[in-house]
Amino acid sequence: MGLNLEEQKAVDRFRKEVVEPSMTSLVVLDFWAEWCGPCKALTPVLEKVCGEYADKGVVLAKINVDEEQFIAAQFQVRSIPTVYAMFQGQPVADLTNARSESQLKALLDQLLSQLPVGGPDEGTAEVAQFIEMGEAVLAEGDGVRAAGIFAQVVEMAPENPAARAGLIRALVAAGKIDEALAAADALDETLSADSGVKAALSALELAGDRVDEGELQTLRAAAAERPTDMEAQLAFAEAAYAAGQRDEAADALLAMVQHDREWNDGAARAQLVKIFEAVGLEDPWVVATRRRLSRVLFG
Repeated sequence: MGLNLEEQKAVDRFRKEVVEPSMTSLVVLDFWAEWCGPCKALTPVLEKVCGEYADKGVVLAKINVDEEQFIAAQFQVRSIPTVYAMFQGQPVADLTNARSESQLKALLDQLLSQLPVGGPDEGTAEVAQFIEMGEAVLAEGDGVRAAGIFAQVVEMAPENPAARAGLIRALVAAGKIDEALAAADALDETLSADSGVKAALSALELAGDRVDEGELQTLRAAAAERPTDMEAQLAFAEAAYAAGQRDEAADALLAMVQHDREWNDGAARAQLVKIFEAVGLEDPWVVATRRRLSRVLFG
């Protein structure tokens, strides 16, 4: 997937704090730092104008470049303050040179006249409602029904990344791997870059290791008989997770890390990270398992 845990967390924060609000609002994105004098001079201007324009759909989001270096790098921020206007997940204007209230208001007025900024329409609200329903059904363990719901949402909103991700995850949960692969193949490059879709693709990749119960038992026995055989441990861990036995999979992978963290270029740790991405970094099980990994790595 190309991202380590901290980078993925940064992307998730950015998605929640900037990308999601920008789907219906114009987000003024301010890159700043505590030590930046010009930033401190600009902040009151941004806060005042964005506050006055709040009822027009304008919100202010601030990114501390020292704390979010990965995000700043993605925007190729070379000096601060740097200010962008974001709408529907994309930068639509560079506002950096607007240092006075009048300059900023003029640019915002121009953007608001050109962009469909506003609250969600009825169709958008309906899509959100169906996505929430699909997630609830999937959480109950009914992958088949959830896949049906998400398939309807994809027809309604084919460019919605949450709908696409939900469909892939639901098909995986239902054991319909070929259909999940087809849904993944239908993704365009923009959708594939979404963090939720990336997590769904990780889940699909991990599901590719699914075996029948007899073979799983054979792999489990081999791993138990040869605790220092790293190939046997990894094969069992992959199959166990694909079979829904994530605790067994995590136990095996953590034991591998403890025994030889550098084996096969850190394959055990990489597999754990892939599982974390597939399940979701905020999931309680992932949080607890990451703590276990930290204890193994750092004592």
